[in-house]
Amino acid sequence: MKLVLFDCDGTLVDSVRLIHEVMARTFVDFGYKRPDISATKSIIGLSLEIAIARMQGKPHVDDEAIAMSAHYKSISPGVRDESDMQTPLFDGIKPLIETLAAHDEILLGAVTGKSRRGLVHTLEVNDFTPYFVVSRTADDCPSKPHPAMVTECCDETGMDPHDTIVIGDAIYDMQMAKAAGATAIGVSWGYASVEELLAAGADAIAHHPNDLLSHIL
Repeated sequence: MKLVLFDCDGTLVDSVRLIHEVMARTFVDFGYKRPDISATKSIIGLSLEIAIARMQGKPHVDDEAIAMSAHYKSISPGVRDESDMQTPLFDGIKPLIETLAAHDEILLGAVTGKSRRGLVHTLEVNDFTPYFVVSRTADDCPSKPHPAMVTECCDETGMDPHDTIVIGDAIYDMQMAKAAGATAIGVSWGYASVEELLAAGADAIAHHPNDLLSHIL
C-alpha cells in the first residue's frame, strides 16, 4: 500500500492567474499597490494569512494580515466565477488520477494551502471527489512546511510516512514531506523552479504527469 498526497494549486490545477487576481484586488482594497505576479507565485502553498504577511515583508501574522485574509476569502468566489478566471487541470492530470485510482493498493489524498471550501470546489468540478480518500487544508492544520498535513493524513489512513509520497510544485511541499518522513517528488510544471525544488529536498522531479507513474507504481 502507498499513500499519495497531492498538492493542489500548481500541481493539479493551474490557478496562479486566479490567485494573483484575488490577491491583487485584496491589496488594492486595503490601500496597497498591486503586487507583482512573481510575489504571488512565491507564496502559493502557504496558508493565506502567512502568505499575505510574507508578501508584506512582515515577520509574523498581524491583525491586518488576518483582515486581508478574510477579505480575500470573501471576494474569491466572485472572482473565480468571472469568465476569464478558470483554473484548468494541467495537461495529463486527469488520466494520471484515473490511472492511480484504479489501483487498489494506492490511496490518494490532497494536502493544500487552500481552504476546505476551495479544495472541495476543485475536486467537485473535476469529478475527483470519489478518488481522494483523505485531505488536509489550511483550515485543518498549520501552514506548510509544518508536517501536520502529511502526518494527519497518514494517521487517518493508517499509513506510515515511509510509505507515503508527497507530490507538489512548491518548496514548502518538499520541506513538509521531508519533515514528515515521506518521499518528496517535485513537479516542474508549477510555480517553483527545478533548482528550488531540489534544494528544498525533492527526491525526484517529474516533468510531466506520466513521469509520476514510475515513482508510484
